[in-house]
Amino acid sequence: MSYVGNMIIILFLCVLLAPTTALTGSHSLWMLATYMKGEPYSEISITFMLDDITVGHYNSKTERYIARHNTTNEDELTWNTFYVARHDLHTFFVRKLKFKNHTESPQLYQMMSHCELQGNNKPGQMVSKIAFSGSTTDEMSIYENKFTYQSQKEMPSLALELIKWRHESVSYPTCISTLRNYLKMRQTQVNRKVKPKVRLFQKANSDSGGFRVNCLATGFYPRHINLTLLRDGQPVSENEVTGGDLLPNGDGTYQMRKSLEIRAEERQKHKYTCSAKHLSLDNKLIVTFDFDPGEPFKSVIPSVLIILSLVLVFITGVVIYKCRKRRAVSSKRDYISASTSEESTGSTVTQPQQEAT
Repeated sequence: MSYVGNMIIILFLCVLLAPTTALTGSHSLWMLATYMKGEPYSEISITFMLDDITVGHYNSKTERYIARHNTTNEDELTWNTFYVARHDLHTFFVRKLKFKNHTESPQLYQMMSHCELQGNNKPGQMVSKIAFSGSTTDEMSIYENKFTYQSQKEMPSLALELIKWRHESVSYPTCISTLRNYLKMRQTQVNRKVKPKVRLFQKANSDSGGFRVNCLATGFYPRHINLTLLRDGQPVSENEVTGGDLLPNGDGTYQMRKSLEIRAEERQKHKYTCSAKHLSLDNKLIVTFDFDPGEPFKSVIPSVLIILSLVLVFITGVVIYKCRKRRAVSSKRDYISASTSEESTGSTVTQPQQEAT
């Protein structure tokens, strides 16, 4: 995989794992682009995503847009996306962006843009960001007819008005329209629902002498989930909770873990549970500990008793076997001794009779 390909993956993960304002049941269309200039790399790479599904990729070396993971005819969508990639974004990168006079090589520009459809099919926000060497230089957003623009340098009024008009009249409606069309084409993929597997368990913390309460939800899709740790039925303050990052699994599902450090005495005083809300669940899911933390050895006692009983039975059997074996050996010795005595006696009586004769 090329260096640019690796950068696309890194950028994708940063976007995926970053906090998002997307509502449950909403959908989004993403454009992730890199423009690298300098030996030995000098190319443009653009990836288009529907939610977290890659729908296509454009590369300046081939100047081709290749659809990904499509099971339906998307020729019209493919052509429209290719036009945006080749004639808009490619031209913007090459002609508009100016590389700084740095000695290091290669130099990298990145662009991220996405628009949203809320759960009620109402258009949400559109956000676009441009970064150079990992630092954001420009950020634009539009939501409910309000346009905002932030830049490291002052923008001339005429140029700013042109950017605003293009976002409001071209980029935003085009993105929303394309998003709706992709949702129609790929509704089976994006509407897939997989229920989370949720566990609540604890581990001893040798450093503090206390315990760490863990709530783990894994194997769910889509990625939006509300995971809450509860103490006596009340949500634990976010200041006390660690974790909460969304992580991808290898099968296309996701996982999330939240943890809480508690003292040893708190384990007996409070009841801890965990709740999960997800699109795949009809009702809120509430889970308790895998075992009762107040009686950590309760579940172990039956197993220990069974093992001890088996060991006792085995030892008893061995003792009985050895005792019987010893008795058998002793009886055999007594029998052999008695037989030998009888033979000796018979021999002594016979000899005198022969002499008399």
